[in-house]
Amino acid sequence: MAERYDCHYCKESLFGSKYVLREENPYCVTCYENLYSNTCEECKKPIGCNCRDLSYKDRHWHEECFHCFKCQQPLVDMPFSTKDDQVLCTECYSNEYSSKCHDCKKAIMPGSRKMEHKGNSWHETCFSCQRCQQPIGTKTFIPKDNFNYCVPCYEKQFAMQCVHCKKPITTGGVTYREQPWHRECFVCTGCKQQLSGQRFTSRDDFVYCLNCFCNLHSKKCTSCSTPIGGLGGSKYISFEERQWHNDCFNCKKCAMSLIGRGFLTDRDDILCPECGKDI
Repeated sequence: MAERYDCHYCKESLFGSKYVLREENPYCVTCYENLYSNTCEECKKPIGCNCRDLSYKDRHWHEECFHCFKCQQPLVDMPFSTKDDQVLCTECYSNEYSSKCHDCKKAIMPGSRKMEHKGNSWHETCFSCQRCQQPIGTKTFIPKDNFNYCVPCYEKQFAMQCVHCKKPITTGGVTYREQPWHRECFVCTGCKQQLSGQRFTSRDDFVYCLNCFCNLHSKKCTSCSTPIGGLGGSKYISFEERQWHNDCFNCKKCAMSLIGRGFLTDRDDILCPECGKDI
C-alpha cells in the first residue's frame, strides 16, 4: 500500500493536487495562502501562490495593484519614490515634493545631482557661471548681485588690477595714492622689501624704505660719511654746503663739541678757536 502524502496543516491528501513546500513540509494551496501569503497593501487581499508578490520595506502588492498613488501609472519595473507611506512615480514625486531649480524653475528629479547654496537648489547643468555660462560643478565660485561667477570670470569682470603687474587683486591688497597694489608688488624701489605695514617715503613717484631712502637721497655727514636724517628728523649742522651730525660736529684736534660755539675752518677740518689760533 502506497504511503500517504498529506497537507502538513489540514491533513488532506495531496495526491493529484498542487501543493507548496515550506521548510520541507507540504501544504495544500489553500492552507499555504491562508497561513503564509502576504496581504496586498492596495486591495487588502492575500497575494496567492500564482501571483507575483512585489515587496518594498516589508510591504507587499499584487503586480496589478502596484501603481502610483497620484496618477495610477503602473510602477512594475519602474523607478519610484515614497512619501508618507504613499508610492509615487518619479514625476509625481518631483511635482509634489522635489526642490525646484533656482535657474530653470523645473523640478529636480530624485536621483539626479543637485547643487545647493544659501537655501537655493540647481540642476547640475543649470548651476553655471553668469559670464561664461560654463557649469561650475564643485569648483570655487564667487556670488555677486544674486549671480554666481567662476573665479576667472569674476576676476576679469570685477576685481581691481594691480598698478604694478596689471593682474587682478583677489584678496587683501594695498592702496597708495588712490591706486591698488598687490601686497607683494608694493616694494621698496631700492632693496625690493615689501612695504605693507612698514614706514616708507617716496621721491619722484618711487617708494623707498627708510634705509634705502637715506642711503640714496639723504645728505651725507662730512665727518663720518653716513646719511643724515630720515623721517625721524635727525638734527644736523650745515655750513657752506657741508653737513654734520650733531654728534660729529667736533673740533678736529681736541674733539670738543662745537655746537653753539664759534669755530674756524682749515680746508675740510673744523677747529675750536683755541686749536685754530695758530692757523
